[in-house]
Amino acid sequence: MIKILHTADWHLGKRLQEFPRIEEQKLVLAEICTIADAEEVDLVLLAGDIFDSFNPSHEAQELLFKTLHRLSKNGTRPIIAIAGNHDSNQLIEAPDPLARELGIFFYSNYQTILPLGKLDSGIELSASESGFMELRLPKFDFPIRIILAPYATEVSLKTYLGEENREEEFRSILSSNWQKLADRYCSESGVNLFVGHFYFCQEGGPMEDEPESERPIVHVGGTQALFTKNLPSQVQYAALGHLHRYHAVSKDPMPVVYASSPLAYSFSEAAQQKQVVLVEAEPGKPVTYQAIPLQSGRSLQRVKFDNLPDTLNWLEENPYCFVELTYETEHAIDAATRKAIQKAHDGIVNLIPQVKGMGNSEQARLQVEDLSKSMTSLFKLFYQSEKGLEPNAEMLALFQEVISQEGES
Repeated sequence: MIKILHTADWHLGKRLQEFPRIEEQKLVLAEICTIADAEEVDLVLLAGDIFDSFNPSHEAQELLFKTLHRLSKNGTRPIIAIAGNHDSNQLIEAPDPLARELGIFFYSNYQTILPLGKLDSGIELSASESGFMELRLPKFDFPIRIILAPYATEVSLKTYLGEENREEEFRSILSSNWQKLADRYCSESGVNLFVGHFYFCQEGGPMEDEPESERPIVHVGGTQALFTKNLPSQVQYAALGHLHRYHAVSKDPMPVVYASSPLAYSFSEAAQQKQVVLVEAEPGKPVTYQAIPLQSGRSLQRVKFDNLPDTLNWLEENPYCFVELTYETEHAIDAATRKAIQKAHDGIVNLIPQVKGMGNSEQARLQVEDLSKSMTSLFKLFYQSEKGLEPNAEMLALFQEVISQEGES
């Protein structure tokens, strides 16, 4: 029986507004490595959104390579990493020839066919074609087949699937291609996996919300999602990335699972327990899987208070978190109160005034004010929602100077 660790959506280099998360990411990736070692994992699947941007910082790239080197156990534990919608295809595949020597396989471009061969560790890539790879590990007498489905734009998919298919529904075309790969390779003599970075749901089922911090996927071919029924029945486990909450989209005929991001990256994720997934699989049998909670990093907390003593007490009792704090007030948060709150905690991301007696609907209208208003009026509304008071004359003059220069340029 092979043990597989499924993780996704690392978003290395991600910030929470002005707050960097790189130190937390170092901690949580070290925790993932520790889990892999403790559970004696044989294979790691990293299902996309490795970085948070197309042009990640040097520090984010260094963290990735150091983590994967440790996670690979000096090349004895293979890692399959695909690109997500935040990743640059060129950047993800660039280190592949070097990384492959350590059993780390990057895949981001459907035109790529990984070269066959055996590594010094005994790991062998025994079959490969566009969107597919088959591995043989020294420890096992059966192959591991993996259908690879990195995120791709519709333009990229047209290139991959053929321009003549441009009028057809991409959902059915992808399904057909995956089925052909499964029919060609995925017999019951091996373990059959799918790793993808797309938006999956059950046909006719509820649509899962994409997290606030996530760049919405341009749904394939204009469809709202791919369906779990589009996956080949030969697949024993589908490892997904993109949605940041751990959950199984379906369990029949195979588990289709989002592993979650390792940290909460927006306040819409505040209540979520972050996880990795441990999968145990063998040929011709249903897999078993369990979520393993991650403990590292700051939690994200949404709290609401209407007086300063309770606010300061809570902040003192909860020092290691990021906070979105709504403060109920008669008019606006005065400068002394704002200063006391900000001084009490180093992780206040948003301090939101809520004027008593003003309903949520009225506040919502102020936040999405009619864009036909002047830039100055919109700036006043924005400043008031952020700071709880009107911008002074000096601030308004500076803003008007900036937008006048922008207009000239």
